[in-house]
Amino acid sequence: NYEFEPAMKKWEEVPIERLFDARIFKMTMNGMDKIDETLRQQARQAEILIIWTDCDREGENIGAEIVSCALQVNQRIDIYRAKFSEITPAAINRAMRNLVRLDEKIIRAVDCRQELDLRIGAAFTRLQTLNLRRHFGNHFSRSDVISYGSCQFPTLGFVVERYKAIQEFVSEQFWKLIGRHMRDGKKVEFTWARSRLFNENAVEIFRDLCLEAGIATVIGMVKKPKSKWRPLAMDTVELEKLAVRKLRMSAKTAMSIAEKLYGKGYISYPRTETNIFPKELDLRTLVEAQTQNQNWGSFAADILARGEPFPRNGRKSDEAHPPIHPLKFVTKNELTERNEWALYELVVRHFLACVSRDASGQETKITVEMGGEEFVATGLMVEDRGYLEVYPYEKWSDKELPIYTQGEQLKDFKVDQASGFTQPPELLTEADLIALMDRYGIGTDATHAEHIEKIKERKYVVMDNRLRFVPQDLGLSLVDAYNLMGYEMSKPNLRADLERQLVAICNGARQKDEVLTEQLGKYRRIFRATEDKINVLADTFRRYRDNHPPGDGGNGPPGGPGGGGPGGGGNGPRGDGPPRPPRAPRPAVVDDTEIGIYTAIHPAARQPNSTRRKRQPAGKDLRPKDLPPPPPGQANQKANKNCTCNQQAVIRTVRKAGPNQGKLFIACAKGMDDTSRCNFFEWHNN
Repeated sequence: NYEFEPAMKKWEEVPIERLFDARIFKMTMNGMDKIDETLRQQARQAEILIIWTDCDREGENIGAEIVSCALQVNQRIDIYRAKFSEITPAAINRAMRNLVRLDEKIIRAVDCRQELDLRIGAAFTRLQTLNLRRHFGNHFSRSDVISYGSCQFPTLGFVVERYKAIQEFVSEQFWKLIGRHMRDGKKVEFTWARSRLFNENAVEIFRDLCLEAGIATVIGMVKKPKSKWRPLAMDTVELEKLAVRKLRMSAKTAMSIAEKLYGKGYISYPRTETNIFPKELDLRTLVEAQTQNQNWGSFAADILARGEPFPRNGRKSDEAHPPIHPLKFVTKNELTERNEWALYELVVRHFLACVSRDASGQETKITVEMGGEEFVATGLMVEDRGYLEVYPYEKWSDKELPIYTQGEQLKDFKVDQASGFTQPPELLTEADLIALMDRYGIGTDATHAEHIEKIKERKYVVMDNRLRFVPQDLGLSLVDAYNLMGYEMSKPNLRADLERQLVAICNGARQKDEVLTEQLGKYRRIFRATEDKINVLADTFRRYRDNHPPGDGGNGPPGGPGGGGPGGGGNGPRGDGPPRPPRAPRPAVVDDTEIGIYTAIHPAARQPNSTRRKRQPAGKDLRPKDLPPPPPGQANQKANKNCTCNQQAVIRTVRKAGPNQGKLFIACAKGMDDTSRCNFFEWHNN
């Protein structure tokens, strides 16, 4: 690994900015001295050196370090590289027959990344740590390190961003209609085509229109084939996510077990970005090996009986390794270490599911109309479970509907009104976090678990009893402080850009030195500006420590313990999880999707109509027209405010029977036939 000279390790004595250009060198890691000496001894007598390290970026760089060690004692040694993805006799022999040279471009890319990580990480780590130690000597000891890493920080940022989204979420009450019908002893629930509205009065009006109609009519019957796709070939990210979600193990544990299974020759190389099986891979032999298992052997045999295995491939390939797949049949008794069997079983079942067939069935959709409103019920009949026979990690079950006929009238169709509240998003699970890191290019498939473990180890985050990430005061302070200083270091942009530049070095499109110069210049400018404002970090941490985080929110009343959010002002302790947001009042201004409530109680909209209202598709004109005209004298009362047209609004009265009857509201004064009329709506204070 790269290291600074000993003189640079005196934190308080060396100006931190010198770390951006101080001399660095590679040194043997602690505990590796004997390996280093063994390599030198063997290299002195050897004529040929074959590198058999893992076939990824890091493995290529480790191979270069081995070569460097060997060349120090034997300049004449001939060096080759073996390329392989599995540890089997066939793969080893194939690699021996096709030896190559080390890829210098990949080696330079890793050297570039290692140097940047050392310089940038050391500089910002010292800056943060010394600042907090100076202000909070009783809280942080000399052994405490507040580390910075250009992958670690965006990983923390994802956790904090979700946490804050929950804190800032304002729950809104909504109302909806539910259609219900009983046929042949089966209760059928129909979903309102409009889904839900955020104004109770509008929903009441639509419900009343349905009740006034009294009869529902079946206006649509659609039956069509439905498929549930089998999983894509497994790459590292998918393995980690499935292990977290389905096996309840951490990504770090999953990868550790996968590497052991790989080392024993049971599965292929587990660090791969590829989800496309190469055409030359003998899938049939791999499936045949699994026919011996008593749980999934019959399914494997059925795949072969139906023809050649046909994988569902994705679009990604690292051009180095195939998707993760089983190499040989293993019994449960042979895998004695904890969780080994569970992970091996996941790999096998996923592989068999991928090379089998989709599940298929028939979906039935029934649409009924009542009072101009549409309601839909959906049923499913699974005809072929396909891959689901071997893949218990996903569900797809029948939902049977009774028989209806087109044009049938349902006199016993019931419409009820229900309400609920919008819910905030959930805190992130480890699988969610890995997916975000993969999407934004933070780290690689080989390092995701490592970065997640680091923010847990530093106590920037903890996991709650539902295995979801909750940021702690220190983690929140770090993200907030950099944001307040004007540098969103927790955003993925900076690191994602670096990852792209490293790929460019690997491809030969860029040179290591130019990427180093560019990236160090960028981070050095940020460092200088941050150093001038670093006390913002101490101030931010102090407020979190004292339960007064910065911001203008907080979901509890001032002075109460329920706030828990930025600026909550409460003196009580902050809980382990985000507080539940309070119920919010209905919006004062009606948007386009809620025009029904505006037109329903706007006097100019109430036009007598003896004909039945035509059925309107969801999301279109919501104006009930079967309403009585307004009483005289209410059309021109002026309000002391303007509508969104910037004209004086008028005061109206709700005449519809219900809890709001007689209440005053303010609306646009323009007539319904005026195309420039706005949808302003607000309850009158009186």
